[in-house]
This record gives sequence, structure tokens and C-alpha cells, in this order.
Amino acid sequence: MKNKVAVVGATGAVGLEMIKMLEKRNFPVESIKFLASQRSVGKKLIFNGKEVEVELLTKDSGKNIDIALFSAGAAVSKEFAPFFAKDNCFVIDNSSAWRMDKNIPLVVPEVNPADLSKEKKIIANPNCSTIQMVVALKPIYDFAKIRRVIVSTYQSVSGAGQRGINELSQQLKAWANGEEIPAAQKFQHQIAFNLIPQIDVFTENGYTKEEMKMTNETKKIMGDESIEVSATCVRVPVFRSHSENVWIETESPVSPQKAKELLLKAPGIELIDEPENQKYPTPLLAENEQKTYVGRIRRDISTKSNALTFWVVSDNLLKGAALNAVQIAELLVKNNFI
Repeated sequence: MKNKVAVVGATGAVGLEMIKMLEKRNFPVESIKFLASQRSVGKKLIFNGKEVEVELLTKDSGKNIDIALFSAGAAVSKEFAPFFAKDNCFVIDNSSAWRMDKNIPLVVPEVNPADLSKEKKIIANPNCSTIQMVVALKPIYDFAKIRRVIVSTYQSVSGAGQRGINELSQQLKAWANGEEIPAAQKFQHQIAFNLIPQIDVFTENGYTKEEMKMTNETKKIMGDESIEVSATCVRVPVFRSHSENVWIETESPVSPQKAKELLLKAPGIELIDEPENQKYPTPLLAENEQKTYVGRIRRDISTKSNALTFWVVSDNLLKGAALNAVQIAELLVKNNFI
């Protein structure tokens, strides 16, 4: 059975990747609509070799649509997703609008597919940095239960959308041409040749919203409020793919070798862990790939507790956004919810 699909925010960085993922994964599409704001109406995008004109998003756009992939920001999702849901359309939303709503499933297919149901029409796609981390945590958690996570992220500019990509590109071009580097517009400081230890705004506890997303979303996705998570999120001058250094404390011992065995069998993961041969995941390696890469697995030598540390890299526009959304859609079809 083929499905009537809509992509909301189709002309944005993630929306375009959603379209590509639907094509690459041969998602069963009967018809497709590309929806966006007024400024994008009339643009033409290609899907499976055919031109499709972008239409205006309205409250009636969900009529006769089976699945809508949303990536147009939280305000748009809050306003329009409920109308799609009332029209019996599944909404898979990439914004932060619904992630911590207790009535909305927050899903990573490799981790908590059972949270999906036929009745819950709005489904939240987690934050990009959270997705790749929990994919790597899940096989270890199932074996030894994880008590605590400390993570430092190295997040690419594409996580800030097309404006983030453009800003780094313009600054690098100016430097290469011997010109004055343009002032920061999208980011808090110049991003070229720099690191910015702030993603989103700071909250009262000194953590940023991005860091608190990782804390709160991890608990919800893993279904375990007892996991303690502390994150430091950093924007780096890389165009695509997020990297993370993850430290975990487990309830029972897990050797590095056992962790490697668990990860080798886990869905969605590719283990690259040969430091003696300089083989480990990098952002360039992960770019445009549909896997989450894990490497540099080692025991923490600073403590006698059951602690491991490892490196995780994934394409934030794919597994961190578009791919995860399409995988959720695939599960809805597989489970005969549509």
C-alpha cells in the first residue's frame, strides 16, 4: 500500500533532506505535497524525477494526507500539527514543540519503537544530538543499565539551518580572499576558526536549552527518569555531522570489549575502533551516511566505578533529523497503523 505524504518546511535544510530520504529509502509514496510559507510558494522541487510545486501551508493542508513530515519550526508545528492530526494524518515533527509533552511519543526507532501507536497522531522527532547518543547508549543500557551520562558535543553549523551553513561559508571565503571576515549574524560570535560553547539560550541553572534537551529527552526516550545526564554543547566550524564524547557509568561492569560486541550487533551503528591504525569516526566520514558511528571505546582510568568513554559521530541532517523521521514513518507503515 502506498501513502499520501506531505513535507512541511520542504525548502529548508532538513526538509530537503527529508525529500531525499523518502527517495533513497524507496518509501511507498502514492502522492506527495511540498508545503511551506508564502515566500516559498511556487518554487519547484524534484521528487523521483518529477517536478512538484511548493504549496502554501494552511489549516486544511492535512486533508487526505496519511503522513506529514514537519520541519518548519516549533511555532508552525504548534499551530498546524493539531489540524493535521484532526484530519487523521500522522505528523512526525522535527521541532522542539512536542518533545516533552507527556502525551506525545518521542521516538528513535532503534531505541523505543514500541512508544508508537495507532491512536497518537503527533510524534516528536528528538533533538539531533540526543538521537545519535541514545542509539549508542541503548545496547549498553540493555546489558548493564546506565546510571549516569556526561557528554560533550561538537555540533556542526548545519544544526543551525541554512543560515548557519551560509555564515560559516561566507566567513571562510572572506578569510581565503584576504578580506575582512563578516560579523556574526546567526551565531553569538565568529564561527570560522572558533568554537562557541553556547547552543540556544542559557537557562537559570547555567545550562543552555540544547543541553537540557539532551538531559530531558534522554530520560524520556530511554524510559528511565533515574538516568543522570549532564551535557556541554559546543558549536564548531564543521559544515555537517555532529560529534560527541560520551562518558557513562553503568550499574554492572562492562568491559570495552563487551561494549564493542554489543555495539557491533546493534541496529543503525557502525563500529570504527582501531586507534592503532588511526581509524575512528570523523564528521567527514559520517557526512551523507545513514549510520551512527562509534569508536575510541575505553575504560575510564580516573575512577574505580563502572565507567566507559567513547566517541559518537552522525550526520545531524540525516539520523539527527530527516532519516529518523522517515524511519518513524516506515514503522507506522510496517505496524499497519496507516
